Amino acid sequence: MSDTTIKPRIERVPATEQLVQKLPVLLVPVLALAGLLAIGNPSTWLTLTVAGLAMGMMIFIMASGLTVVFGLMDVINFGHGAFVTVGAFVGFTVLAWLAGWTASPSVLLNLSALLVAILAAMLITGGLGYAFERVIVKPVYGEHLKQILVTMGGLIVAQQMIHVVWGPDEMHLSRPEALQGSIVLGDAAIEKYRLVAVAIGLALFLAMRHILKNTKIGLLVRAGVENGEMVEALGYRVRRLFLIVFMTGSALAGLGGVMWGLYQETITAHMGSEIMVLVFIVVIIGGLGSVEGCFIGALLVGLLANYTAFLAPKVALISTIALMVAVLMWRPQGLYPVVKAK
Repeated sequence: MSDTTIKPRIERVPATEQLVQKLPVLLVPVLALAGLLAIGNPSTWLTLTVAGLAMGMMIFIMASGLTVVFGLMDVINFGHGAFVTVGAFVGFTVLAWLAGWTASPSVLLNLSALLVAILAAMLITGGLGYAFERVIVKPVYGEHLKQILVTMGGLIVAQQMIHVVWGPDEMHLSRPEALQGSIVLGDAAIEKYRLVAVAIGLALFLAMRHILKNTKIGLLVRAGVENGEMVEALGYRVRRLFLIVFMTGSALAGLGGVMWGLYQETITAHMGSEIMVLVFIVVIIGGLGSVEGCFIGALLVGLLANYTAFLAPKVALISTIALMVAVLMWRPQGLYPVVKAK
């Protein structure tokens, strides 16, 4: 009997290289400190920093599914934005049904309504991800140009279906009563919802990191990234793993759609395609397929967007592009690129 257990490869990394690997982690506090020096007022800085972290966490939620799908499946999925939009509209529908809960002064009922909306959005978008992978993505594995064309086509079809089901008009998405308003800390006003967004995003990152590094399914995913043929030869069904990962990525996009819709408080059929610009920037900055890089990239984008919007609103329009260019000039493969076996 041969041992078919997959064991992670242990490599000794020189101290200098370890230091270089840790440098991207320092970018977030360095940017925050630079923002404090540029803004000057600590209260204003705190408000903008929490807003930036909340924005970054929500972008991470949407980008994490896309980066894992690309890292494992080598699929460029422009249709990812469709799952964001569907998630937002499903969340809108559920919250409208639970209007009695969201308008209640009870924090428990408010959070329960939000949880039900999130679970419904993730369930629907995960199911749509299954159909999307089987019908649209599966026939074009390994062909990037075709992937771009067919997934973009899937996005357009999804947007039109949203027009059919929910109509073409912009809709207002009200936050539950307990998540409205702000908490005052000194002279700083911090929106309650942004704190919830930070908590959810951080919890998701820690959960994903734990699953990928400390569980069997995570080990299989990482092994599949390095050498899918080896995993297949050991008796594991890589295609089924691909499908599970794709559905999970779609469900995370749905979660991100609900969070982003409540953040903006308005939703449209095109919101997914609009936010995908930031999502792709974060995925590229982080290193294609890297959850840690995606997390840091999202925080950098969120903080920089909020700081520049306050200091120089016109510059804010190009700040994220400039950040991506600067990072790629420093590290062309992104902050934490995933290296696949040859």
